[in-house]
Amino acid sequence: MKKKFFVVFGLLFCLILVLLAGCGQKEKEPRIYYLNYKPEAADSWKEIARAYEAETGIGVRILTAASGSYEQTLKSEIAKQNPPTLFQINGSVDYGKWKNYCKDLSDTQFYSWLVEPDMAVRDGDGVYGIPYVVEGYGIIYNDGIMQKYFSLSSRKTDFRSMEEVNNFDKLRSLVEDMSQHCEELGIEGVFASTSFSEGEDWRWHTHLANLPVYYEFSQKGIADEMELDFNYEANLKNIFDLYINNSCATPEELASKTVNDSMGEFATGKAAMVQNGNWAWSQISQIDGNQVKEEDVKFLPIYTGVDGEEKQGLCIGTESYICVNSIADEADQQASIAFLEWLYGSETGKKYVTDSLGFISPFNTFAYEESPNDPLARQVVSYMSDTSKKTVNWDFTAFPSQRFKVELGNSLYAYCRGDISWEKVVESVKNNWASEKALSLGK
Repeated sequence: MKKKFFVVFGLLFCLILVLLAGCGQKEKEPRIYYLNYKPEAADSWKEIARAYEAETGIGVRILTAASGSYEQTLKSEIAKQNPPTLFQINGSVDYGKWKNYCKDLSDTQFYSWLVEPDMAVRDGDGVYGIPYVVEGYGIIYNDGIMQKYFSLSSRKTDFRSMEEVNNFDKLRSLVEDMSQHCEELGIEGVFASTSFSEGEDWRWHTHLANLPVYYEFSQKGIADEMELDFNYEANLKNIFDLYINNSCATPEELASKTVNDSMGEFATGKAAMVQNGNWAWSQISQIDGNQVKEEDVKFLPIYTGVDGEEKQGLCIGTESYICVNSIADEADQQASIAFLEWLYGSETGKKYVTDSLGFISPFNTFAYEESPNDPLARQVVSYMSDTSKKTVNWDFTAFPSQRFKVELGNSLYAYCRGDISWEKVVESVKNNWASEKALSLGK
């Protein structure tokens, strides 16, 4: 009896070991974790994650970095035990910082769908960053207010429509005259506030500063340089002065102004113009008290006084390159790639890209008519298709560092307040460009 007990006990013990061993060998569920760069798209990404899990059973974690803090957040998150499996870089300069975490995607279907493969971030034969959205920015204007201005008998300009405003001299005469008629137009300023709250000055130190860099690169036929001559600094000053001198806010108020404040001023009819991109329609349309009709929201190129700018179009490009974390588990890498291919390849996913995220896709899986159905995105597509206009490239992806941008933003704000001269702004830009480029190469 005793012997039989030990035999049965031994068999049970072995069975438990087998079961435990089987449990230990159970395949781990794949993990997808996306660190989102765009705060304005946070809710949309969460909606997409829920839809993907409902369809596939695979969960997707979404974390959105606060405005202006993406690099810092990425540094923190990627050092953790379960780092992001998907993250963003802003171009070839940014790739230099994160190359050790970027998987080669050259053999993926996701890469093969790119309409222009050369848009990808490459290193040798490898592809390490793939653009996932094409965007455009310029001066957004409320045509309802403009039509009201054109009907004024007391105006000093002869313009009858915005189609006639095609260079800086015309834009300046229009804006300065409108500033004399703010009360009649029911606005507080022609331009919405120039936002300089911490982390909110990217429209100036990145998007606006792109114009002089683009023209310098174009003039020299280059894509980057170690030292910036800044030959077009006077053009930057032209448009920046126009913004701050015809604004809803005084220079003393700008330190507290956010992009949301600025977009709110435009949406509620306090301003006739605001510099921003096609992503702004989602903000404008959802602001409480929005008074801007969809058919009145239109784009104007950012004119700065460069010769021949009558043929200038919008600033169109991307700084949004998706990367797969090469140090993540292989199963997580493949799951993340599958998620991207579902998003940009399936009918369900594509609908989210177009309707929820409002992205203009760079992939051939999308037909022309699948562009986002909002007024600003449609105009970006129209400008892209207009062969008579020259697109301004997004050369700010060559800016040497985030520190360079922050210092430029600080200099511009100090100039607004009258604390420094424009010559000091120019000196700071040239010095910081050279020093930050040298640091990026370890010199």
